[in-house]
Amino acid sequence: MEKVRYMISDAATLTGVESHVLRYWEDELELDIPRNELGHRYYTGENIAQFQKIKELKEQGYQLKAIKLMLHNADTMPEQIVAAPKGFFHRSGQTCLGPEDKMQQFRELMNDIVGHAIARNNEELSQIIGTEVQERVLKEMDYLMREQEVASEERFRKLDAAIRGEQKRRHLLFAKSKLGDVTRKEKKAMKPLEQGSL
Repeated sequence: MEKVRYMISDAATLTGVESHVLRYWEDELELDIPRNELGHRYYTGENIAQFQKIKELKEQGYQLKAIKLMLHNADTMPEQIVAAPKGFFHRSGQTCLGPEDKMQQFRELMNDIVGHAIARNNEELSQIIGTEVQERVLKEMDYLMREQEVASEERFRKLDAAIRGEQKRRHLLFAKSKLGDVTRKEKKAMKPLEQGSL
């Protein structure tokens, strides 16, 4: 069964809003209005209901930015947030709340919208943060390992130089002893050498 399609003039009559206002709302609120094969707008019953809801919210004093947030977050927001506030208007259509009360309701609405958005994105944010922290920790560990390798290499280079120097000194002492040109101090230093060679 095919859905009933309304032209923009019919939609304007059904919602009680001018055609240009419907087009403006479509653009400003980023509404998904279907088009026919020729590219002309047509409206379904759901679109009409959506425009009526927008009209009600506008009459209640909501700005288009707030309405846009409500429409695009309707799937994650509780029904009482999306629904118009009860007791906001008398049956005659006259506002019974002052500007401060309207602002308070708007703040509450925004807090609920932001709270739901944060809850929805919390898991994704924690994964992103976890990945970033993990990458930073790995980079820091890699840096520290390289620093440790450089320090170890320097220590081994100094140790190697010291060992070579000691071997050279002992070799010279040993050569002097063969020639008989050794002092008392040098003889004392050679005793561990002779014992080590046994």
